[in-house]
Amino acid sequence: MSDTPAWLYDETRQIGTDYEDLSEIRAYDRRMAKIRDVAKEVGEVIDLLDLSPEATVLELGCGTGEFPIASVSRCSRVIGADISEPMLRYARKKARERLREEGRAGDLDRIEYVRGGFLTYQHEGEPLDAVVTQFALHHLPDFWKQVALIRIAGMLKPGGRLFIRDVVYSFDPADYEGFFGRYLSRMAELGGEGTPQDILVHIRDEHSTIGWMMEGMIERAGFSIERADYRAGFIASYLCVKEGR
Repeated sequence: MSDTPAWLYDETRQIGTDYEDLSEIRAYDRRMAKIRDVAKEVGEVIDLLDLSPEATVLELGCGTGEFPIASVSRCSRVIGADISEPMLRYARKKARERLREEGRAGDLDRIEYVRGGFLTYQHEGEPLDAVVTQFALHHLPDFWKQVALIRIAGMLKPGGRLFIRDVVYSFDPADYEGFFGRYLSRMAELGGEGTPQDILVHIRDEHSTIGWMMEGMIERAGFSIERADYRAGFIASYLCVKEGR
């Protein structure tokens, strides 16, 4: 990452939660447990990808590492990439402890955690069978989202799959004041202390985009969209297939 050109967007810039702070990383897991069923979400992604035992999968923005832990038993190799080195250390420790507790310590050798982001991760070896990214792409402005999607397409085999889940707006923008007010109130009910402020910062400072724009960027990167799901006006997921042979 030190060799990146000066004009490249800086993915390490922090907005909102400081993912270099270990106490914030621990708190992140606790907050997500209040507002999301993470285990269920990960299981749904694994089923949608329909991984073969020989598959190699990359998660970009792996965070605390839930997806690599859950998916490694269904494929040959999982790579978890994140721009935060403290986050990666936490994910490695979590994987060791969880897999030992579950009697799957041997699976640890097939998970690789590497530092890198959408714009800096360099894939080596055979093309990937699948790429997953969840609640991470919104950190990039739209131009750089497009660049990231093009880079992902370049890492995948023809017919390889991409799963995206993120904060993507599908509500009527004419109702933005009412929608964001309701959104913040709902998150306060679900997430407890800290969550409304995190959401406020996300709305104001992060780069979540509109559904039709996201679909256009995915298709322009060389993917067909097999499935697009929009929920509650602000969550979207996309199952995509790289075109070509």
